[in-house]
Amino acid sequence: MSATNAAATARLRAAVRITDDAMQGLPAPAKLNLFLHVVGRRADGLHELQTVFRFINLCDTLALQMRADGRIERAHGMAGLDPEQDLTVRAARALQQASGCRLGVTIAVEKHIPAGGGLGGGSSDAATVLLALNRLWRLGLTRAQLQAIGLSLGADVPVFVGGRNAFAEGIGERLDPVELPDARYLLVHPGVSVPTAAIFTDPGLTRNTPPVKIASFSGAVADEFGHNDLERVAVRRFGQVQDALAWLSELGLSTGTRPRMSGSGGCCFLPVQAGFVAPAPPSGMTAWLVEGLVEHPLFALWPE
Repeated sequence: MSATNAAATARLRAAVRITDDAMQGLPAPAKLNLFLHVVGRRADGLHELQTVFRFINLCDTLALQMRADGRIERAHGMAGLDPEQDLTVRAARALQQASGCRLGVTIAVEKHIPAGGGLGGGSSDAATVLLALNRLWRLGLTRAQLQAIGLSLGADVPVFVGGRNAFAEGIGERLDPVELPDARYLLVHPGVSVPTAAIFTDPGLTRNTPPVKIASFSGAVADEFGHNDLERVAVRRFGQVQDALAWLSELGLSTGTRPRMSGSGGCCFLPVQAGFVAPAPPSGMTAWLVEGLVEHPLFALWPE
């Protein structure tokens, strides 16, 4: 286990504050897809994938306040987002319905993960709500039960509930935990929000990449394995993604690494070493130096 990545995980965990009726400082980490292969398409139109999810220390932060009146509310809604489509609210309602709980909650979210970036921010927020409310409402559901509820909200929610970096298959719900080496990344948002549906429905998307075995990934250099089938489509449709990859590629000449896009985009990342000093990104882009996490920061708090 990496001491550096373990320390980053521990710092996020230490910020959590829990009382009988409230929780504060709850981290909802972003994820990177170290590779993403589209290996087929199901009869229902969903795509069969293979990927490795890696959590990073770019996080949204949530606070939950229990209510006795059964109402579920977002303290400050996201601009332009219908409250009924808010994944944190939907997660709380799904848990309330599945458990029969009559308690409610007010949810506050401090956003840091960009929407439409391929980083799973909304899914991670929903997973943190499920994990935290299971404790706050004293429901006693298992992690597997919470993952099943999460899958009804989105294909990326189960990995965040599961709490481990993972090799994923199916639509992303079949998960095998993987141990990953210490890693740091220069992460770039290109300044454009990429709609997932537009990428997956593009007629030019490769949907027949040959499946790989988890042993093949485990025996390879994690940040050099495979590719992202969605990247070529995103680059063709969104020039800003191409610009971000080009900038990172130039930096990669000195680091000896190559950039990739995460998920359906548009955020892109470049593996870097400790001590790397990132130059200012081009106009319109936002950049972060981030660390990998050994696990979801809430995993050790609620391991079952």
